[in-house]
Amino acid sequence: GMEQISSYVFNQVEYIRFNSTVGRFVGYTEHGLKNAEAWNSDAGILGQEQAQLESFCKHNADIYYSAIRDKT
Repeated sequence: GMEQISSYVFNQVEYIRFNSTVGRFVGYTEHGLKNAEAWNSDAGILGQEQAQLESFCKHNADIYYSAIRDKT
């Protein structure tokens, strides 16, 4: 399957990431860990992230795979 990662970067440091495989945010800094905890407990934010990944990934995967199919 495919995995989608959304990274959130501040001052060139990745502080939080949404991982579609685990369906949760993962924090990498003190600030990121606090955000991850808050965002993971907010069903609205999690749902929004999942929905964006669904539509973005599926759409782009279709384009990608049809491009591969056309080449073979």
